[in-house]
Amino acid sequence: MVGVEVEEDSVSRRILIPTEDSEGTRVAAHFGRAPFFTIIDIDDDFQVKNKETSPNQGEHHGGRGHAHDNVLRYKPTVLIVSGMGPRGLRGFSSAGIPVYKADSPDLRSVLSSYISGSLDELTEGCQDAHHR
Repeated sequence: MVGVEVEEDSVSRRILIPTEDSEGTRVAAHFGRAPFFTIIDIDDDFQVKNKETSPNQGEHHGGRGHAHDNVLRYKPTVLIVSGMGPRGLRGFSSAGIPVYKADSPDLRSVLSSYISGSLDELTEGCQDAHHR
């Protein structure tokens, strides 16, 4: 992963967003098929403390396992996605991790919307998902 070490005590939220690019600027259309995951640590004052981007190691990209299982190792407290299948959504719900619906393909805009509290929680998985 690209990024700097950050003290756990200074982080109040770890946001994971599937992205199309290694710079973590464009939100991917579907969680499991995203080429990358961007992890953003923010503090209680909603200041970004760290931003890292990591390749999706799930089976859709030649790796092993499902993306929703693999990203739990990053210990996200929040996910923001454009779309996600029902099984992934159930998995994060069971882990107590809320999933919000991205309102733009631009990561900075989505993060701003999250901070302002204007994103809706995702309650249903994509109907066209291959994994149910």
